Amino acid sequence: MNTGKQKIEWARQYMPVLDSITETFKKEQPFAGTTIGMALHVEAKTANLVLTLAAGGAEVYISGCNPLSTQDDVAQALNEYDHVHCFAQRACSTEEYYAAIDKVLDAKPVITIDDGMDLIHRLHTSRGDILPSVIGACEETTTGIHRLRAMEAEGKLKFPVLAVNDTPMKRFFDNVHGTGESALTAIMITTNNMIAGKWVVVAGFGYCGRGIARKASGLGAKVIVTEIDPRRALEAYMEGFHVMTMEEATRFGDIYITTTGNTSIITAQHFGAMKNGAILANAGHFNVEIDQLWLEQNARTIDRRDGIDSYTLRNKKIHVLAEGRLVNLATPKGMGHPIEVMDLSFGLQALGVLYIAKHGKALKPGVHEVPVDIDMEVASLKLASLDLSIDSLSEEQKKYSESWDIGT
Repeated sequence: MNTGKQKIEWARQYMPVLDSITETFKKEQPFAGTTIGMALHVEAKTANLVLTLAAGGAEVYISGCNPLSTQDDVAQALNEYDHVHCFAQRACSTEEYYAAIDKVLDAKPVITIDDGMDLIHRLHTSRGDILPSVIGACEETTTGIHRLRAMEAEGKLKFPVLAVNDTPMKRFFDNVHGTGESALTAIMITTNNMIAGKWVVVAGFGYCGRGIARKASGLGAKVIVTEIDPRRALEAYMEGFHVMTMEEATRFGDIYITTTGNTSIITAQHFGAMKNGAILANAGHFNVEIDQLWLEQNARTIDRRDGIDSYTLRNKKIHVLAEGRLVNLATPKGMGHPIEVMDLSFGLQALGVLYIAKHGKALKPGVHEVPVDIDMEVASLKLASLDLSIDSLSEEQKKYSESWDIGT
């Protein structure tokens, strides 16, 4: 058995939610005759989502959503399964990256799944010939949702998209625990540095940022949070973190982790003030948060190895991980989010695709929330897999919670 299939089967044993959905799909064949196009991080957990959709009768075409996040052995293994066609390749050029997306679109998918919205963007720009046949889509991550809402605001989004990222089951588990653990794991395994005792600067206190901040604190770090939102900054302060501007944080930081999804978070004005040996990593979707291009043009490159680019600036060393790309997947040993977390997210994706298949034609173009019952179903499946039980409301409690005229 090749290593790709070994990885896929290893992950599957820890994905009971997706396994349960797969069994249902096998029986009901809800996607028979349906072509599904995907642009996701191609690794073992994603492969199991692909196989779940194929088990439901779909013909699945998939490419990567980041030039450095594909695991080539998993991509190769996917092509050995029936009804699956994978075009992803690690360390591909920008041209090769979009050529792979075009191959997915050549199959004329009627439902798409995105992580970052590159597939949908391609559909709406250079591949508009396919747009009329698309029923709808699902989007996995915060950056993709931001881009989609911008499209919607301009009236340019031509089909309905489920905001899978915005469900409680995605935000509270994938974004908080998944990003928190996997980003720090990737940094530690890439640099062989410890977190305890370090000053860790976390840019952004959204769901991903707070997950990293909490996990780093739990490992013994002194955590600084930088923010633009006064409410989130106050929340970080009330949770015991230091709050300051990025310019102020450069006096302290040993490790910097960006999570904003925005551009130019760490730039030329910050590099020169950093400590010698500062480590910079990005946990946002695109490689725009750390201005590595400025370092390439203005600092002396001293080393490139194993996911670390090292520079000398004013007799100080600065190290950028994974070319400023998504650190938990783009480092050579990055494995992405823990399996159990992605089981929940991909359970949402699978049921979201089913919802689009059934109701997409009736939905207006735009960004739509995932129905609450889908979120609840994924949570219930996870609880059942853990053999955990919860209470239910009595008729008296239901009446009380739905009433307005019962007072003291």
